[in-house]
Amino acid sequence: MSTDLVRWPTIAAQGFPFPDAVPASRLRDELSAMLVSPDPEVRDAQAYTAAARWIREGHLDEVLEDLGDTAAERFTHPEIQARTFAPLVLRCVLTRGHAVPDAVPGAAAAAERWYAAFSSWFPSERDTRGWDDSLGWLHAVAHGADAAAAFARVLPARRVALLELCAHRMTAADADYRYAQLEDARLAHAVSRILLAPGLTAEQATGWLNVVAGALDGGGPGPVPPWAFNTFATLQSLHLHLTHGLADGGAPPHASVVAARVAALLRLPYSWLA
Repeated sequence: MSTDLVRWPTIAAQGFPFPDAVPASRLRDELSAMLVSPDPEVRDAQAYTAAARWIREGHLDEVLEDLGDTAAERFTHPEIQARTFAPLVLRCVLTRGHAVPDAVPGAAAAAERWYAAFSSWFPSERDTRGWDDSLGWLHAVAHGADAAAAFARVLPARRVALLELCAHRMTAADADYRYAQLEDARLAHAVSRILLAPGLTAEQATGWLNVVAGALDGGGPGPVPPWAFNTFATLQSLHLHLTHGLADGGAPPHASVVAARVAALLRLPYSWLA
């Protein structure tokens, strides 16, 4: 694709001033193309950084729904970097739509459309590496977690389902990657964000942990498989989030009840806990 109208390295070097002379539709097309690039400088340092800032600032409101639709379509893309940057774009679009409801016409219907694609992809993605020496940041788990928290804000009726999605993600039995790039913390942060929203009952706030308990049921001696390691790491991180709270939100309404259930699950591998 020609970039005659936009000099991306120059824009990046200048701190991403918005190019007012370029039509939003052209920026949409160029950013969308760059967001599948295997070059992390093009995809992450240029395209995603520009898209995140310009979406937040409202410069791309007229193409916001298009950006969301394109991102949702990429959950079935054959290339991993395209799939894992899709939830980041959706997070930006959803956050802007939540802040400025008129930014996305028919916002609820659009969000449901994107959620359908996201919920099919998030627990089933096989390539969950955080970092690749050639592709740079991939972070399917962390980026998906960020999107899950954003979906919970705009689709409150999906909060219980989103908690269960996070549970299925951390317990995915086909995992061969052990969380090494703070994926556990990003998942715990997302769960905490979802739990912060008012209206959940104690049963709803803890019910998703039945998925985790079911996955751990029947475990015995022997080496810890990657999925179990990931699960224990996420539960530990979640317990920390629940007991300390978030700097910009505090502790969720049912934090103590959820933390107690989490601690009970952690006693399976850590039998020495009080």
